[in-house]
Amino acid sequence: MTSLTQPPSVDLPPVERLRPGLWSIPVPLPSVGLRHVFVYLFETDAGAYIVDAGWDTEEAFDALSAGLAVAGYRIGDVRGVMATHMHHDHYGLAKRIRDESGAWVALHPADVEMLKRFAGDTSELRAGMARLLVRAGVSADEIATMTRALPPAGAFPAPALPDVLIEDGDRPDVPGWDLRAIWTPGHSPGHLCFWEPANQLLLSGDHVLPRITPNIPFSPVEGDDPLGDYLASLDKVGAYPAQEALPAHEYRIANLPARLAELRAHHDQRFGEIITAIRDGATTAWAICQRMTWSRPWHDVEGFMKRAALAEGFAHLRALEHRGVVRELDGDPPTWELTAG
Repeated sequence: MTSLTQPPSVDLPPVERLRPGLWSIPVPLPSVGLRHVFVYLFETDAGAYIVDAGWDTEEAFDALSAGLAVAGYRIGDVRGVMATHMHHDHYGLAKRIRDESGAWVALHPADVEMLKRFAGDTSELRAGMARLLVRAGVSADEIATMTRALPPAGAFPAPALPDVLIEDGDRPDVPGWDLRAIWTPGHSPGHLCFWEPANQLLLSGDHVLPRITPNIPFSPVEGDDPLGDYLASLDKVGAYPAQEALPAHEYRIANLPARLAELRAHHDQRFGEIITAIRDGATTAWAICQRMTWSRPWHDVEGFMKRAALAEGFAHLRALEHRGVVRELDGDPPTWELTAG
């Protein structure tokens, strides 16, 4: 630490110098779940470069500004923003940082397309989600409840699009650092991790978290097999000899291979629950999801969280379908069965 000054928020971990020239800055989130997102700061002779930006709130902006000050920088010193993905808690402040500093903002092309889909008129997005709920076998009353959890049509302004597109294997222009982008779709179609070879560090974003499993949703815009993409991406980052992983939430991961094994085991358990549910007579996606293990009893899950759980259950069904374990049968609603053998 070069200063005793800390960001103006309670219950946050301290700003830390993790390695020479590399800092972690906790930025608060407006939620009762995860309390903060880590912004990682790379020092260079040209200025500051950051991975992720935080949610677009005044509290988050003040905390980021104070965290930068601990490392000896101001918002105006930021030269580049590398977003791991387009979710609000990672990309939200990117535009404001760019407006105040002239920094470039970078994102994977697949998440740029997601930004465009979620901006402006969201009526088609809402209609696609409603069709998915019908396909799952959700009752009309439940559909009405979960649809209310979606943003109203036209609620979002035009997105702040990035200046730079980062593809798999690209090396962002961060002077003095040899960062490499690793495309890890699943949590979002364009999610990126970053490999820092000098210290053998993996900046894992939301792809690998130390305690919780990231939501892997199936939706009209998330791709054909997002969970299959996610599991393949776990293998992809597992090929790097990381001494430590720096996630976007919670705390650092000392043993990346062990954590990857835990995540694979978690999803294998979910696959087993689905197979058991179908054998026991559950046939619709809605009925199957009710037999799966969630962080709280199914009847206590409401609104957005129930829709997210259903989307994740669907993602597991699609992954099993791609593996040839289950198949979806036409019907009103469609049903699922185990394949022969």
